[in-house]
Amino acid sequence: MSARIRVGLIGYGMAGRVFHAPLIRAAATLDLVAIVTSRAEEVAALYPAICCMDTAALLADPSIDLVVVATPSATHAPIAADALRAGKHVVVDKPFALTLPEARDLERMARAGDQRLTVFHNRRFDSDFLSIRAAIEEGLVGRVSHFESHFDRFRPEVRDRWREDGSPGSGVWFDLGPHLVDQALALFGRPLAVSADIVALRPGSAADDWAHVVLHYDGMRAVLHASLNAPSGDMGGSPRFAVHGNKGSIIKRSLDPQEAQLIAGLRPGDSGWGVDADPVEWHDGSGGVTLRPAATGCQEHYYERLGAALLTGGAMPIPLEEAIAVQEVIEAALRSAREQRVVALPLP
Repeated sequence: MSARIRVGLIGYGMAGRVFHAPLIRAAATLDLVAIVTSRAEEVAALYPAICCMDTAALLADPSIDLVVVATPSATHAPIAADALRAGKHVVVDKPFALTLPEARDLERMARAGDQRLTVFHNRRFDSDFLSIRAAIEEGLVGRVSHFESHFDRFRPEVRDRWREDGSPGSGVWFDLGPHLVDQALALFGRPLAVSADIVALRPGSAADDWAHVVLHYDGMRAVLHASLNAPSGDMGGSPRFAVHGNKGSIIKRSLDPQEAQLIAGLRPGDSGWGVDADPVEWHDGSGGVTLRPAATGCQEHYYERLGAALLTGGAMPIPLEEAIAVQEVIEAALRSAREQRVVALPLP
């Protein structure tokens, strides 16, 4: 592999257009050279040097080192498998797959071919998560007994799109659940068990739009909540994070700003990029409240670290075994909701 990595992006919908293309282009060691999309005119106007081609041509191109899969969720595993068979390194947008066996099959393929495979858990580089992680690691709340993470959006009307149509891979748990699970596991590791309620609450909704999942740890519970029925914390809803321990609590009310910034056209390196004006509240348990500045979000670090890993053989930004663990919890929650019982881990 040369000193720069040639990247092909499959999919130019919300994920590919808003997140992957700008963040890949911000990485010093990556060159985005090809995109598979039906929006060829839009790509040509924005990125005239990037070729648009079909999936077969992209996978057959020997000059492309890394394939990024940013297509609808049900196609993630099949396209990733085709890319691995073509000898490419692969990034898969979340969810990794629709089932744990699919994810494990991809893991086996990557290891057998000595290829690098990972999942785009970009929310590890959000300002809100980085702020909460730092506060926990500093011991501000002491021993954590209750961790609560919300990813809520107020969309009371069902929209005509694949994420809400009831097809395989649709629904809020496959859409937002992987972010919530990955962050919790990054902090606390694999839980002992999972219990979940995942349902469709909006009139006419064909896919789940409300998920309440509890990860069971020894002496601690992590509550993960995703909803299309409630405003976010900065709009009067539940805080993004609430963490309680034997020394106090920390609250982070608003969501990281990077998604909104990317949609608005801001890019890594621009003035204000990743800056989060919403502070962390530290409640010391005696009535005192201290406001701590939020960390700066840095989602560009995902592809920067990926590029370094591919060039040096070093650690990936999201190790494959951690991506598999997230998929295991996603599946355990679905099983718990379906069977109305607590599901113990690990899954067979």
